[in-house]
Amino acid sequence: MKYIEYRAALERELRRATEGLTWVELRERLALPYERPCPAWTQQLEKDIGLSRVPGPGRRLLWRIASAPQPPRRTSARRTRRN
Repeated sequence: MKYIEYRAALERELRRATEGLTWVELRERLALPYERPCPAWTQQLEKDIGLSRVPGPGRRLLWRIASAPQPPRRTSARRTRRN
């Protein structure tokens, strides 16, 4: 499996599971051939797709993707006429 395939699969699954998933849940859902996540790929995912790993209930570590930042809203500036 190439990194781009790995990234696409994880991103797709994590976008569906907004509450986050553990590595074991991801591995099982996606039938990944890895016992443990590759540290280098995990770091790259943090940069590429905004992956974060946060403590969950018990000893769980949840993998999540931060929602895409919304662009700032443009407000129409009202111009006042000066007489």
